[in-house]
Amino acid sequence: MSREYNQVPAPNVLAAWLEDARTRTLGLVADLSDAQLLGPRLPTVNPLLWEIGHVAWFQEKWVLRRDGAASVRDDADTLYDSAAIPHDVRWDLLLPHRPATLDYVQRVQERVLDVIHGGMDEADAYFVQLAIFHEDMHAEAFAITRQTLGYPAPTISSSVADPRSGGPLSGDVRIPGGAFMLGAPRDPGFVFDNEKWAHPVEIAPFGIARAPVTQAEFARFVDDHGYERRELWSKEGWAWRARKEAEHPIHWRRSADGWERRAFDQCVPLEPNWPMIHVNWYEATAWCRWAGRRLPTEAEWELAASSSEKRCYPWGDEAPTGERANLDTRSLECVDVGAFPASDSAFGCRQMLGNVWEWTADAFLPYPGFVVDPYKEYSEPWFGDHKVLRGGSWATPGRLLRNTWRNFYLPHRADPWAGFRTCAIDV
Repeated sequence: MSREYNQVPAPNVLAAWLEDARTRTLGLVADLSDAQLLGPRLPTVNPLLWEIGHVAWFQEKWVLRRDGAASVRDDADTLYDSAAIPHDVRWDLLLPHRPATLDYVQRVQERVLDVIHGGMDEADAYFVQLAIFHEDMHAEAFAITRQTLGYPAPTISSSVADPRSGGPLSGDVRIPGGAFMLGAPRDPGFVFDNEKWAHPVEIAPFGIARAPVTQAEFARFVDDHGYERRELWSKEGWAWRARKEAEHPIHWRRSADGWERRAFDQCVPLEPNWPMIHVNWYEATAWCRWAGRRLPTEAEWELAASSSEKRCYPWGDEAPTGERANLDTRSLECVDVGAFPASDSAFGCRQMLGNVWEWTADAFLPYPGFVVDPYKEYSEPWFGDHKVLRGGSWATPGRLLRNTWRNFYLPHRADPWAGFRTCAIDV
């Protein structure tokens, strides 16, 4: 099915997306105990029981209650409004138990489906998509939480090709640069406010890696005492490393047979040809200095992915499939960086969507003429101190993504499924 920028999904497509998002949400938590659904109080995760209710509340707020209507639950606003309830307080709330939470979730979904099938107007269609994409982002957060807390891997998946097939993919492609329209075109399809709007930038010619940095490549940096060499780190990065006493990436440990990493609740040998994952921006930039490379700018990344033709996806305008990208929690893990040749961009860059998020050099800032969308908490509060990631991971729903999509995290965060691809330093 084609997914042009200006395509507005039909009601039956939106209904299928809504149901798929909810199936994924519930599948990612179905095997967890009540204690695990609450979990420990940590700064980078939410209590999963709260988060399940929050995605339903968000759908209510934007699809069902824009005119001030009452909630399905009288206490929903005091329980699930993320803008009003500080993060640390969420463990202290008198949250409904699992059956009552799931009942709330189900009742909201049924009413949203009634809106979809009842003759939506343009505003309804926009906010239904917002609600679905919001739930998609939380689904990826559920996977991150399970990894952070060392819970078992989720039981949902539909297999992809052998994750160890594909091998490495070395070398750069040369991109001529020139005038480029960075950002989303002014078409009627759904895009987030931080993608608006396409505006001209000038890009110098550059070389960019065909694939992300692999775990084997990053291990050589670690073994070369990269974490101990002050000259490789920015001032802020070195302060982070010292504060954390970091000697290697999060989730790594050295065994008698070499480096291992923790994958959910299991320790496994490093997969040499997989992309580096769970690495923060400071670590990525330190590796780049060690290797004589650099991170791409946002504009360089987007040009490499979409070319001057402004393709919706690296391979063209056809929607992601299991043959093109490792997305949609199909595999519950990464694959070799050389896999998915059908994902190649016009310039020959592989896996620019899926498998692993990719840090860029740039701070998360508004584009010229930025105007905040109705969901004002989405972008504006985070401008300035966050860094931009592009591309998506194996845990990202494919319907969420396009070449212009911008993710953003603080530079010290290594819990997302994040890695990086690099550029040559021209001399």
